[in-house]
Amino acid sequence: MDVIDEPSLRKAGVPFPAESQFEQFYRSTRDGCLRAVVVATGGGGDAEELVAEAYARAWARWAELNTHPSPAAWIVRTAVNLQRDRHRRDQRGLRLLPRIAESGAAPAVQLAVDPAVLDALRRLPQRQREVVAYRVLLGLPTNRCAEILGIGEGSVATHLHRALAALRRSGVMTP
Repeated sequence: MDVIDEPSLRKAGVPFPAESQFEQFYRSTRDGCLRAVVVATGGGGDAEELVAEAYARAWARWAELNTHPSPAAWIVRTAVNLQRDRHRRDQRGLRLLPRIAESGAAPAVQLAVDPAVLDALRRLPQRQREVVAYRVLLGLPTNRCAEILGIGEGSVATHLHRALAALRRSGVMTP
């Protein structure tokens, strides 16, 4: 039986991305993307798993993704979409794997986002959390955020304004 390893796959013509370039991208964006996914998804304990899956998908298509205007935003969007897909499956009762309920966020996430802030963010509507993740945590410009979310720039500004106002009212943000 043949061993399936990187040299065998390369010999078979399976394309591999430039590992060093992808590894550099991963190391420089992982923490920020994880924080953005925690905020965008409401901080469930599966954020690390979602981000890992998004990076795996990015690695598989790195040749085209490395020219993307914002690969980090692509990672966050993919992770959020994975969470939405999972939620839809759960809502339909199509659980493919047994899920163990976790209380609170994963330890790495707890260090990255203040629990009081995370609680306040969880109370925001989904779209507002996504806008906060892209605009505040990833620092994307309004037009790029609008493009990623498929909404107008005015809607991005409105969602951000409402989210920040709600965070101020909750006391986790000063005026």
